[in-house]
Amino acid sequence: MAVHFTAPEMGRRMQRLRRAMTERELDGLLLFAQESMYWLTGYDSFGFCFFQCLYVGADGRTALLTRSADLRQAGHTSNIADIRVWADGADADPAGDLKAMLADLGVAGHRLGVEYDSYGLTHANGLRVAAALIGLATLSDASRLAPALRVTKSAEELAFVRQAGSLSDAADRAAIDVLQPGADEGAILAAQHAAIFTAGGDYPANEFIIGSGRDALLCRYKSGRRKLDRDDQITLEFAGTYRHYHAAIMRTHVVGRPRALHLAYHEAACAALAACEAELRPGRTAGDVYAAHARVFHAHGLSAHRLNACGYALGAKFTPSWMDPPMFYADNPWVIGEDQVFFLHMILMDSASETAMCLGRTSVVGPDGAHPLNAPALDLVVKSD
Repeated sequence: MAVHFTAPEMGRRMQRLRRAMTERELDGLLLFAQESMYWLTGYDSFGFCFFQCLYVGADGRTALLTRSADLRQAGHTSNIADIRVWADGADADPAGDLKAMLADLGVAGHRLGVEYDSYGLTHANGLRVAAALIGLATLSDASRLAPALRVTKSAEELAFVRQAGSLSDAADRAAIDVLQPGADEGAILAAQHAAIFTAGGDYPANEFIIGSGRDALLCRYKSGRRKLDRDDQITLEFAGTYRHYHAAIMRTHVVGRPRALHLAYHEAACAALAACEAELRPGRTAGDVYAAHARVFHAHGLSAHRLNACGYALGAKFTPSWMDPPMFYADNPWVIGEDQVFFLHMILMDSASETAMCLGRTSVVGPDGAHPLNAPALDLVVKSD
C-alpha cells in the first residue's frame, strides 16, 4: 500500500501547513487527529484509539510516536521516515516517551502547537502530555490549524470526493430498490453497504442512520431493526466513502400512502435546500447559509420542527464522525471559499404527529456557487406493493 496522492500534492500540503505555522509563530506541531496525519502524510490507521503523536517541525521534519501494532501500518501507508514506538506495559509512559523523542529532535525551548481538540488525545493523556513537557517547550492550542487548511480541497482530493459522490448515489439507488412494505431495515442497510464496498468504497467514519416509523425522527444510529409497515416512513442518512473522503445524502422515503404532512414538509425542505445552496458561494458565510434555512422554514411555519444547524464540511474523516468543521449554525462567521465541500441537510422532525421529512446532499463550491455532487433528483420517493 502507498500514499494515495502524488508526491507534489503532499509537498504542497506541507508547504501550506508550514506557512500557517509561521503565521502562528509556532516552531512545531504535535498532531493527534488522525485526519491531520492522513492529510499531511497519508498515514492510515484506527490506532489513534491509543496514544500516538505526529511531530511536525517548522522545517518540515516529521516524526511519529506510536505503538508496535502501527509500526508497519505507518511505514506502508505514509511518507513518514522517522517512526518510533512506545512499548505497551504495566509501567508504560507514552507521554514520557514523547518528551524523550522531542528532546532528541532538539525542540527544547520551542513553541509547539497542540491538537487538543481531537478524538486522538483523551483528557487524561492531554494532562500527561502537558505535565511531561513542562520545562521542555511552551505549548499552545493549535486545534483549528490543520482542520482549517483541510476544508479547501485540491484537485486530487476533489477527484476522490466525486468518486464518493458516485458511491453515495449507488447506495441511494440500492436502498430505494429494496424499499417496500415489509422490507427489513437490515436488508436496506446491507444493500447500501454492498453497493459501496463492491464498487471499491470504504467504511464510513460513522454508522449509517436508519429509522422507520417513530424512529424516522431520530438523527442518530441506534441498535435494533424493524420491518416496514404497509404505510410507513423511513429516514436514511448515509455517505459514499472513497479513500476516506465522504459525500453524504439524507432522505426520508414513504412506503404506502404519504401523509399530507409528508407532502407539505417535503415541499418546504426542497425550498430550504435550494435557498441554502444559493448562499453556498465564495464570500458568503456559514451563518448566511443557516439564516436561509431558518428563513424558509419560518415562512412555512415549521421553525419548531427544524434543527439548530443545517450542515457541515466533509472530507477525509475517521471514526467516530464524518462531520468536519465548519458547521452551519446561527452567525457562524466562517467565510465560504472555492473548492470547499459541504453537506447541507434540511431536517424536519414533528414529534406531535410523528412525521419526519429530511432532505440533504453534498456540494462542492465553485466560483459561481454550489455544484451538487449527488442526489440529482430530489422528488419524494413513495413505494407501495
